[in-house]
Amino acid sequence: FFFHYRALIFPLLIRAGKPTPFFTFVLALLFCVYNGYLQGRSLSNYAKYPSGWLKDPLFITGFIGWLVGMAINIHSDHILRNLRKPGETGYKIPRGGMFEYVSGANFFGEILEWFGFALACCTVESLTFALCTLFILGSRAKQHHQ
Repeated sequence: FFFHYRALIFPLLIRAGKPTPFFTFVLALLFCVYNGYLQGRSLSNYAKYPSGWLKDPLFITGFIGWLVGMAINIHSDHILRNLRKPGETGYKIPRGGMFEYVSGANFFGEILEWFGFALACCTVESLTFALCTLFILGSRAKQHHQ
């Protein structure tokens, strides 16, 4: 969770754009820190898995969902980062990848990623995180679509 793509890698890849309000940054930071603690504590102290869990269809399906979601998320962010040429402004509709099927492909990828994680972990904490992701990013996706 410390090396979360959206929190650490993505900000280093984006070009200068609209500044993020400090309060929004602090809220996001607090959410990520608390969620990382919650997920880590849940998996290291409370979750109990049978010895063959890594071969269980639930784990495998969840892991594949997480992996596919992450790939969609990273590829969609790449498309978004390269929408405009340097100095170009104005609205552009992204094309390619999952943007051919959904208008918020980056949001879709992240939602799929965390529901895959929840399925692989099978904990209340991971499901709660996936649902929070769905509600937060789902509302953002709806706004972007409109």
